[in-house]
Amino acid sequence: MAKRISIGTWAYSIGPYADSPVPFPDVVEKLHALGFDGLELGGFGVHPNPDLQKTGAERAEVRNLWESRGMGCSGLAADLWSEKLITSPDNSSYLATFRKNVRFCVDLGIDVIRVDTTEDPGVLGAIPGEPPKDTVIDYDEALKRVCSTWRTCAAEAADAGVRVVWECEPGFAFNKPSDILRVLDGVDHDNFMIMYDTCHANMIAKHGARQPGRRETLTGGAAELARRLSGKVGRVHLIDSDDTLHDNHTSTHPPFGEGNLDFDELMPAIVDAGCPDDWWTIDLCFWPDAWQATEQCKKFVDTLAEKYG
Repeated sequence: MAKRISIGTWAYSIGPYADSPVPFPDVVEKLHALGFDGLELGGFGVHPNPDLQKTGAERAEVRNLWESRGMGCSGLAADLWSEKLITSPDNSSYLATFRKNVRFCVDLGIDVIRVDTTEDPGVLGAIPGEPPKDTVIDYDEALKRVCSTWRTCAAEAADAGVRVVWECEPGFAFNKPSDILRVLDGVDHDNFMIMYDTCHANMIAKHGARQPGRRETLTGGAAELARRLSGKVGRVHLIDSDDTLHDNHTSTHPPFGEGNLDFDELMPAIVDAGCPDDWWTIDLCFWPDAWQATEQCKKFVDTLAEKYG
């Protein structure tokens, strides 16, 4: 299956770009000029999102920005970060925000929505080298809350034709390899899958970054994690890793060639793990020079697509 290449637009609107986001029409124009097949929308801030574009006409106008150029939108990174998925016993607010974003997906013709557990891994217990959190939730209760809520999300999104993908990463709770499998088993829905991001997979499986309690790694690192997730990957994010964290929170996302990942080792495992669609997405989140690095990253992934796609 030939691969379509997209890139996450959040790279141009948060972090180093928060004070001066690249206007969304400029993003679309540049990605089109560089030969991208589409984009993955960071639906927050000044870029298109359900709180900015509330009417059908406004949303149609956004959709036309990429469709008029023959491009697609590979997914929506929904703004759920104000919600307490774990520490709140009441999931009604989370579900309302999720549903709002699913409706936005449907209106824009987007068939994948990204989620995460929204809260720091420290809510599940002390992280070595970090101060303890004021609120700590029993692991089994936290797992029950997450899985129950996401099972509802997966079922409702399935009815809308939208796949739910969980981006597991060091910055949010349930960031051990065994956690990932427990959540998948607990949700137990065909419409709930993993977003496999190469830098996060490296920091989780090789380094056990920001894991509460006993550190858990895999001998085979990121490639082994891909193999363990065979049949459960619903979106692939590609970027390098330099084995560090950004702001001691999440994985650093350096451009290809500025990290240490061996993609010739990693890509066969990713391909063998499977994915229900043909998108590969570049993720330059928090990279200070993302706008300038985009062209080089596109060329690198084009080469990967020729070799492994």
